[in-house]
Amino acid sequence: MPLPLLPGNSFNRNVGKEKFHKSQHWGFCNNVMMLVSEEKPGIGGEPLLGQKIKPKCTIYPQGDGSNVPSWVAFDKQVLSFDAYLEEEVPDKSQTNYRIRYYKIYYYPEDDTIQVNEPEVKNSGLPQGTSIQRHRITLPPPDEDQFYTVYHFNVGTEVVFYGRIFKIYDCDTFTRNFLRKLGVKVNPPVQRPEDPYIKIRREILDHVEPLRPYESLDTRKKFLQYHGKILRFFCLWDDSVSMLGDRRELILHYYLCDDTIEIKELLPDNSGRDLNKMFLRRSKLPKNGPTRVYQPGQITDRAVLNLYGNLKRNQEDGYLLDRYKLGKVDQEFYKDCDLSLGVTINVWGRKVLLYDCDEFTKSYYKSKYGIENFTSVSCKPPSPPPKIERKFPPYNGFGSEEDSLLNCIDLKPTPHQKNFKKFMEKHSYGSENSILRFLAKLDTEKYADLDRIFVISYYLADGTISVFEPTENNSGLTGGMFLKRSRVKKPGQRVFKRELPEYLKAEEFYIGITVNVNGYLFRLLNADEYTLKYMEQNVDKYPFSDLERSLQKVKQEESRSRELKQVFRAADCKHTKMVDYNTFRDIVMTFTHGNLSEQESLTIARHYRVPEETRPDGDFLLALAQEKFKKNFFENFDRLIYACGYEDREKKNVLPTKDIKRLCKSFRLPLTNDLLESLLSRFENSEKQIDYKSFFSTLDWRKNPMPELQAQEYLKERCEDVWLGMSSPIPAKNIDYLTFLKDTFGLEEE
Repeated sequence: MPLPLLPGNSFNRNVGKEKFHKSQHWGFCNNVMMLVSEEKPGIGGEPLLGQKIKPKCTIYPQGDGSNVPSWVAFDKQVLSFDAYLEEEVPDKSQTNYRIRYYKIYYYPEDDTIQVNEPEVKNSGLPQGTSIQRHRITLPPPDEDQFYTVYHFNVGTEVVFYGRIFKIYDCDTFTRNFLRKLGVKVNPPVQRPEDPYIKIRREILDHVEPLRPYESLDTRKKFLQYHGKILRFFCLWDDSVSMLGDRRELILHYYLCDDTIEIKELLPDNSGRDLNKMFLRRSKLPKNGPTRVYQPGQITDRAVLNLYGNLKRNQEDGYLLDRYKLGKVDQEFYKDCDLSLGVTINVWGRKVLLYDCDEFTKSYYKSKYGIENFTSVSCKPPSPPPKIERKFPPYNGFGSEEDSLLNCIDLKPTPHQKNFKKFMEKHSYGSENSILRFLAKLDTEKYADLDRIFVISYYLADGTISVFEPTENNSGLTGGMFLKRSRVKKPGQRVFKRELPEYLKAEEFYIGITVNVNGYLFRLLNADEYTLKYMEQNVDKYPFSDLERSLQKVKQEESRSRELKQVFRAADCKHTKMVDYNTFRDIVMTFTHGNLSEQESLTIARHYRVPEETRPDGDFLLALAQEKFKKNFFENFDRLIYACGYEDREKKNVLPTKDIKRLCKSFRLPLTNDLLESLLSRFENSEKQIDYKSFFSTLDWRKNPMPELQAQEYLKERCEDVWLGMSSPIPAKNIDYLTFLKDTFGLEEE
């Protein structure tokens, strides 16, 4: 009776087995069929009889630690062991063996090992990398396995290619790493001393050289401190001497050869030479200046005698003085002598060190342990009280400024004007920087009551000129009333020590009476540029401040309804605006004279109704052709050709900006305002211009326009004529409703 197929009742080992594959022992390497491995398992992946499966890359069991690869987990981690090797010496005249010290580096990421031998001076052995980094097999009979981390410990021996390395210590990281793996790390073992090195050290300590000459090799110090410089900020106070002053210096101390270099900080316009070198680089003696030594007296070595040609094969040589008789001892400044607050002797000049840079602080902190680097205060002493110079009074010859310069210098120079103010306020472009006022004489003479004057104030130099326009059959000559000059304020003494005060631009505004050399002028009006200038500079002209002017009107807020009824009564046609004279009279009466003429004019200018002043097209063309004639400009055909080249689609039209650009490139003698006005006349709804029609119309040869008739001015042309004199009425109509709304918040009913 057969037994049931149950566990324990059958001797067939294949019961329950699912894998029956056979391992592949042959494969291809570089397209060549060859035996891949002899360590493949048997059928189903089970090892054969007597076969041991070696680990692939690591000895760490799977499942311990993170799942990242070993080359990531142990990246840049190295175990360092200190070991020594006892090596037999073939020549046993001095020692029987040598002790050589090594560093064993184990890399956990791939179980590779590297062995390095530190270099020992005058060892006579090739040192450096002894075994390059790779996996090292165990000694026989386990040569089929490799060294792992568990083979290394303090006090153990490892055999690399037949050489026995004895480990006597390891670093802290290696010790902690092995402890985490569960390895008990042995305590450090004392390493033996190399007998050859010991014998060499004893010989060098007891043997004196045959030639006891001093070694002057400074290469070590040079290589160690090359490029490292200490920097101190210094002060040489030479103010006690005649024509002396305080000199700012920078001291550079070169650590490689103990030399000092001093440079001078020259301020701008100091009057000194551009050479900033105060002391060239050299050693600085402490007791300088010293006496003058003879040539050859200061030397590092003293030669007693020369010898040569005594024997046939003997080289020439010299004999030095080993006792240094007659040597001159000089004491130079070292880095230990320099610190903050110390005064050093620089060839007889006392230089104070009051500060240093960060590198110098770190150097002294690491070498000498100095912690306090508080800079020394070296402020200059307070200057003595300045003695006020008293000048004699003005004597009447020349101007006051020229007479004052005669008292200041033996060689008087012309009075220097304010050049910065001159360049800022000088006339350029459309802004002339001249304030022009319309004025009348404030006099009781009947013949002078109707005389009109133009007062011009030049902002560039503060000069004033007065011009009287010429009127026919007036009985007055007219013309230049006062030549351009500075005008003094009235009421000053003529012969005094101080310079006189002159009229300033802030003292000119509408409604004031100005005294010009005894003539009283009442300012009635000003041109557009003057009014804009005063409104833009309300800090100098407070009467042109709109907010301040409206504030004075708001003081009568209780009578705002009455003011509105007065404006309505004056506006008979209900146009919501009144003329300037009516507006001025109403506002001045309403404020009981608290408003000045300038303030009422400022309010009227702000609420004035804009007027359309578009010039006639024929007038613009006539004006443009007149400018073309004066400048002999006739390149209209070339302009049309250039426009045709730009017109790729041959539509005979171009954008306005392109026409303007071509006019600029051909340098048409027209101003920007005139050119834009002409372009706007010929522009269509699509912002394009028919360039043939435009330039043909401007051609003064083919299509001439009637010549302009010269306007008859009431004043003659001269260098100070005010051609742009506006009407005494600054604005034609005033919008009183907007004025009432902004001032009192009154709306239209």
